[in-house]
Amino acid sequence: MSEKYRAKLIRKILNKTYPKISVPLKSRNVFTLLISVLLSAQCTDVNVNNVTKNIYPKYYKPIHFLKLGRKKIEKLIKKIGIFRIKSKSIYNLSKILQREYNGNVPRTFEELERLPGVGHKTASVVMSQGFGHPAFPVDTHIHRLAQRWGLTNGKNVAQTEKDLKRIFPKKYWNKLHLQIIFYGREFCKARECYGITCKICTSCYPNRKKPIKTKKA
Repeated sequence: MSEKYRAKLIRKILNKTYPKISVPLKSRNVFTLLISVLLSAQCTDVNVNNVTKNIYPKYYKPIHFLKLGRKKIEKLIKKIGIFRIKSKSIYNLSKILQREYNGNVPRTFEELERLPGVGHKTASVVMSQGFGHPAFPVDTHIHRLAQRWGLTNGKNVAQTEKDLKRIFPKKYWNKLHLQIIFYGREFCKARECYGITCKICTSCYPNRKKPIKTKKA
């Protein structure tokens, strides 16, 4: 099966499974989306949403978090992993946004990635889900699935992102990355499918008998 045909088959299955897709992290505006994505590192979306539902009705601008200060931010997000490090990033990036961008979130990868606690994946999510800019955010989960499905042999998320962008047309990127996340959580789990049970795996590799080992990002 060629790479092109495999990609077309995968997109067909994903579109049938998830014809409509919603952003898993709840937010009030682009700034709160940025905060939620930052908080989601080493934490589930469900946990982030449970914590932020009590924050965003009252605090949803950089100036709000500046007035709170680091210690109060810590108290608000203490149920989230590595909350002290994250509270420092939230406070410092709020300071930069207020001082340099008049409280607005910048619209370029370069500017976003210069903010404290914001890496390429976080910037990609904000560009994609916040601004509708074509992007293909790749985390360790998408990296694992792309390997299982024969879309990359990259050893890191940067290479996997490059391969996925090459394989799939740009107009599908924003929807695809969400579809892949949801499909992985529901059908192609790390410790259940192993590359041999879900519909995508069995369709792309009908003769595969042994569990596939993926290279960690």
